Amino acid sequence: MSDERSRADYARVDPDAYRVHSALEGYVRGTGLEHTLLELVRIRASYLNGCAYCVDMHTKDARLAGESEQRLYAVPVWRETPFFTPRERAALAWTDALTLIADEGVSDSTYAAAREEFDERALVALTMAIVAINGWNRLSIAFGTPVGSYVAGSKGAART
Repeated sequence: MSDERSRADYARVDPDAYRVHSALEGYVRGTGLEHTLLELVRIRASYLNGCAYCVDMHTKDARLAGESEQRLYAVPVWRETPFFTPRERAALAWTDALTLIADEGVSDSTYAAAREEFDERALVALTMAIVAINGWNRLSIAFGTPVGSYVAGSKGAART
């Protein structure tokens, strides 16, 4: 976002709306999907959506959880690197398809690749994780959440 001014603190303006979206995030955290996988998905969607605040947040949290710099730097070009497992690659492809759904929809081959790595319940959980991060991206971009204000491990609590 080129305009560094915060437009509104949506969590303060409408705490109920923030709680509803946070509940979805709580569901995602409780699904049993791997933390590193979720962070990769969040980073990928945030890059695709151009959400600098969320890229900053999730790269910090992934690094804090032990993710390597090499893999973090490779998320934007994940298809061209050998750094990701088949499960992570399927999740990243699913993230691309859902985040850019208006471009090409979700192909049968992308669905089949995801189903090779995720059972139906896990794929629903992964889908909800992607829905959640796309929502956070839109909130952060629309309301100008200050980039760089996130403190690793705080999950948004340190926003200014």
